[in-house]
Amino acid sequence: MTLVDAARAVRENAHAPYSNFKVGAAIRTKSGAVYTGCNVENIAYPEGTCAEAGAIAAMCAAGEYEIAEVAVIADSPAPVPPCRQKLAEFAAGDVPVTMATTAGLRETVSVAGLLPGAFGAAHMEKG
Repeated sequence: MTLVDAARAVRENAHAPYSNFKVGAAIRTKSGAVYTGCNVENIAYPEGTCAEAGAIAAMCAAGEYEIAEVAVIADSPAPVPPCRQKLAEFAAGDVPVTMATTAGLRETVSVAGLLPGAFGAAHMEKG
């Protein structure tokens, strides 16, 4: 199963009764393990959880903290970008991110390409 296939499968579990916009995400870590997540909406917008956050939470719960690859899929006319700052916390700038549609369109960019000038730990250092 590819990373996009894993994202496609978990997308079906999304809880999106308000927007009806289901998103699935899958991340592969440096160890090769795959973690998935789907968006979970809440009636009190914007208190929901994006698919990437769910996958990252599963990764951290398993004791892993480095993303090597990402895939995100949604039923949209064009590939949808992921929650970028969340990915930047756990992925180096050169990590590939494949954005896909359920119709088969795909676009792959790096984390740095999605979020140039990302806020990082270096910004928190005190002189």
